[in-house]
Amino acid sequence: MSALAMESFWFNKSACDDAERAYYEKLSGCKVDTLVTGLSSSEEMALVKKLNALETENKQLKKVTDDLKALVLSLEARVGSLEGGKPAAKAAPAPAAADDDDDVDLFGSDEEEDDAEKARITEERLKAYHEKKSKKPQVIAKTSVLFDVKPWDDETDHNEMIKACKSIEMDGLVWGANKLVPIGYGIKKLQIMCTVEDAKVSIEELGEKIEAFEDFVQSVDVAAMNKI
Repeated sequence: MSALAMESFWFNKSACDDAERAYYEKLSGCKVDTLVTGLSSSEEMALVKKLNALETENKQLKKVTDDLKALVLSLEARVGSLEGGKPAAKAAPAPAAADDDDDVDLFGSDEEEDDAEKARITEERLKAYHEKKSKKPQVIAKTSVLFDVKPWDDETDHNEMIKACKSIEMDGLVWGANKLVPIGYGIKKLQIMCTVEDAKVSIEELGEKIEAFEDFVQSVDVAAMNKI
């Protein structure tokens, strides 16, 4: 009986092959009969398997392509964030009318604000510099002068001559040390020092004021002069 059952199975082999082929046709979504006319059932099955393999491979390739596309977009976004500080954004839609472009300044306003900020900072720095400079004490130019004051003779009262010279008062004039220096025949000249502010005191005018004491002074000369 078992042998007959086995023999019965092989008598239905063609029907089984047709059923299997129909099953694969349904899975692949194609009709193999129109493609494989003249092929045996085993060849048809092999072709269906190849088609299924190709379909699976296409799906895998599509997935790889999608992954690569996502990776490229991610890299573009990263590069954009590194270069411009902002991630790459999608392109903005074009304006409806060309005339609108004339009314929109995409960059001018930022540049104007930057220029105004720079001008404000420069003005503040200049103001601070001038204020600091005005508070800095001004250097006053001064001169140290040594006068040679010669008397008329040896009978001139030197003390009175010194008192007369130092009686001269001027803004910017400060009298200093003095001494008597013999010049011959018992006559002594007076050497007297003073400091003057150049902007306020004229050395020539000061010499004329000393020489004006005619009772004691014969002549006045500048023996030495140094800028301070």
